[in-house]
Amino acid sequence: MFSHIMVGANDINESKIFYDAILGALGHEPGVIDEKGRCFYYTKHGIFSVSIPIDGEAAGHGNGSTIGFSAESAVMADAWHAAGLAAGGTAVEEPPGPRQSGAGIIYLAYLRDPAGNKICALHNFT
Repeated sequence: MFSHIMVGANDINESKIFYDAILGALGHEPGVIDEKGRCFYYTKHGIFSVSIPIDGEAAGHGNGSTIGFSAESAVMADAWHAAGLAAGGTAVEEPPGPRQSGAGIIYLAYLRDPAGNKICALHNFT
């Protein structure tokens, strides 16, 4: 459904360190910084990217917004969470763990990145 997602950052290098760590824990390659200073993570399913806002204002997070990354296992979601904390992220919500959802039991781990964007690793047990 989605081709790409881009979040704002106030410091591309700080954000690249953070996203390299958490996305690396999910098995993805490090990000690539383009000639405009944006950082891109390419997969066969889409692109995740980080950019300084083009309007020159400070990056901010969307209140009520969450970006979710797929994890192949609960162990991988936990590694994602630990990597994020070690790379400057902040734990939010409940601790990582299973939750009941309309689709059955899922495993969730939540963080805020260095710019305050709320992100999540999700493993679907089904």
